[in-house]
Amino acid sequence: MERIFMILASFNGFLAVAMGAFGAHGLQRRLASVPDRAQRLDWWETAAHYHLAHALALGMAAFLVARAPGMPAQAAGWIILAGIVLFSGSLYFMTLTGNRSLGASAVPVGGVLMLVGWAFMAVAAFRMA
Repeated sequence: MERIFMILASFNGFLAVAMGAFGAHGLQRRLASVPDRAQRLDWWETAAHYHLAHALALGMAAFLVARAPGMPAQAAGWIILAGIVLFSGSLYFMTLTGNRSLGASAVPVGGVLMLVGWAFMAVAAFRMA
């Protein structure tokens, strides 16, 4: 499981940096004529920021899986991954499409999952030998 979470952390870190770079360069041109351009760029920046931070959290989960075996460390990794998909993924989608329907449901659920993942990491850390 440690290897899986390290791979997921690496993949998500790579993807977050790529998305951030796209947001800083390519997305600016794509949204040039969109009236809510500034709002959408803010969404993208928030998505990339949380995506990168939680890619590192997946790496922490891998560390904990190796040193505090059991359900809390593994749950932390999977829950954080789900949080990335829902929170950042929804913000990326909203930015590209202008469809705000996910903002009321998937984004907050993703944020709560990120919080729950951090809580599970704390539990796992307390159980470290």
